[in-house]
Amino acid sequence: MKSVIRIASGQGFWGDWPQAPIHQVRLGPIDYLVMDYLAEVTMSILKKQQLRNPELGYARDFPELMEEILPDIVERNIRVITNAGGVNPLACRDRVLEIARRKGIQVSVAVVLGDDILADLDRLLAEGHELRNLDTGEPLSTIRDRVLSANVYFGAAPIVEALRQGAQIVITGRTTDTGLTLAPMVYEFGWSWEQYDLLAAGVVAGHINECGAQATGGNFTDWYRVPDLARVGFPIIEAYPDGSFVVTKHEGTGGLVDTFTVREQLLYEIGDPRAYITPECRADFTSIELEQEGPDRVRVRNVRGGPPTEFYKVSISYSAGWKATGTLVYAWPDAVAKAQAAARILKQRLDDLGLVFEEFRVELVGVNACHETIAEPVQDPNEVELRLSVRSSDYRSVEEFGRQIAPLILTGPSSVTGFSGGRPRPSEVIAYWPALLAKSVVTPRVVLDASS
Repeated sequence: MKSVIRIASGQGFWGDWPQAPIHQVRLGPIDYLVMDYLAEVTMSILKKQQLRNPELGYARDFPELMEEILPDIVERNIRVITNAGGVNPLACRDRVLEIARRKGIQVSVAVVLGDDILADLDRLLAEGHELRNLDTGEPLSTIRDRVLSANVYFGAAPIVEALRQGAQIVITGRTTDTGLTLAPMVYEFGWSWEQYDLLAAGVVAGHINECGAQATGGNFTDWYRVPDLARVGFPIIEAYPDGSFVVTKHEGTGGLVDTFTVREQLLYEIGDPRAYITPECRADFTSIELEQEGPDRVRVRNVRGGPPTEFYKVSISYSAGWKATGTLVYAWPDAVAKAQAAARILKQRLDDLGLVFEEFRVELVGVNACHETIAEPVQDPNEVELRLSVRSSDYRSVEEFGRQIAPLILTGPSSVTGFSGGRPRPSEVIAYWPALLAKSVVTPRVVLDASS
């Protein structure tokens, strides 16, 4: 058993800072690089890409990154864990192995399969698994014909199995964000799946790691006291067998690790703080103790946990109509009054055409777009951007909305100074359907391959 391992976060979402994982690998010692690419809506985007091209459906940034750092990974014996596989982990694996063979590098790559249950939905519904929406209680059958993707949130267990089989790179589909960091702790320290306090500690470590620089000063309330955000260091979990760990970052990088940056990340999307539910356990965030151990070092300990539920969470996406957004910029004087009048004129014209929208949204950027009616009134600003958005199940209504924006330039209030992006085009609305599914009916699988 190792006495300590260093687990580095390299990506908080698909589209995060491309240099972050490169810095994590090259600027100091780490044992693991974990990379989170998936949000709920990302799965549906990847599924649509795969339907257009069966060879796609994964985060293409990941193989591009491997082109850059695979030699470093192998030379430094760093293991990589990522959910970049999306809805097509096998294709992602094949791309990585192709890169390795071309570079003459031997590396073992494992994929975790079984989370994609789209093809099984009709059978599961027929067997009585209603997959009711956790927010509304509605059964999935009400929107079954519009479902685009359906993926179970697996946890750390199949990743641990992949590590035990010798994988240096583990590529998964829909895995819990926390599982990416928890897995190497379970694997290296030999924790059992019944040691709930230890598992909960690993879950908390994963929660801190999952959003990249959000734990090291990015998106921080006191952003003004964070040094050198241009070169921000991403978090590293320095983990110990007893479940305690230190949140830190590489020396010489920008950013800040203190009890305040860590606290803010701990509060991110947790629901019930006494029962943060993952496939492995329930973590009690109210038990966490933080201590500033030194510059950019926060020790976390005393995490308590309890047994898991009998369910996996399922992330389902479905088509929910169409939307479009258009913008016009009005200049002083009376910029706000002009923008408000333009919105009223447009709404009247749409009503006169008999168009139907589930939502017609008016935002004045610079006045109320963020805080709406609770914001203090702005007194005659130099300019204001009018942002108009609609949503409808009728494609033609949304399309016609797009045609009606530009005419406001000459048939509405004066002093339009900006009309960017051209005519707004309808885009599909992808809605999220969270549900639960008994763990007993889904089984993850690990497939291991090597570049030579």
